[in-house]
Amino acid sequence: MKKLTIAIALFFSVLAAQAQTKTAPAVADKDDDQESMAKTYLSQIMGVALSATSNMKLFNFVHDWIGTPYRFGGSSRKGIDCSAFTKQLYGDVFNLTIRRNSRDIFSMVNPVGKDDLKEGDLVFFKIHSRSISHVGIYLGNNRFAHASSRGVAISSLDDAYYSRYFYKGGRLLEQFKDQLTSSNSDSSNDPDNN
Repeated sequence: MKKLTIAIALFFSVLAAQAQTKTAPAVADKDDDQESMAKTYLSQIMGVALSATSNMKLFNFVHDWIGTPYRFGGSSRKGIDCSAFTKQLYGDVFNLTIRRNSRDIFSMVNPVGKDDLKEGDLVFFKIHSRSISHVGIYLGNNRFAHASSRGVAISSLDDAYYSRYFYKGGRLLEQFKDQLTSSNSDSSNDPDNN
């Protein structure tokens, strides 16, 4: 009888050990499934194929702000302009403080051709102007996020309007990444025209 009790106890401890071993991967699988579902959802909404290397913080930030109304000089959820949106995104997603207007932001980047743009790069436009008047953040698949006159939205560089006014892409220079602090450039509050 004692041997039978020990055998039953051993059998149940082996089952319990197997159940614990199977539970751990299931939790990891659940997290992977949730991230995969989030990527699929954001991919469909934004029209950008998200990969394993995609910055989910970037895409979640953009998703949270979509539909925020445009307001010239605005910098809140009640209304925001393109440079304030870009500044807010770079602060929240990349932990970098950039300048406040699109022309000043352009002075902080290394120009990049349209075909060389990467996720998180900046896109600059000269809309009805000889100088840069609009900025957005490149998401991939020729899509970019920006605060347009219709509010925060995702648009395509292939759209005839944006294609016509596209000026250059830009990638933040390493020297600025190293030098930027949260107190820098708050003195420049000149908002953009668009």
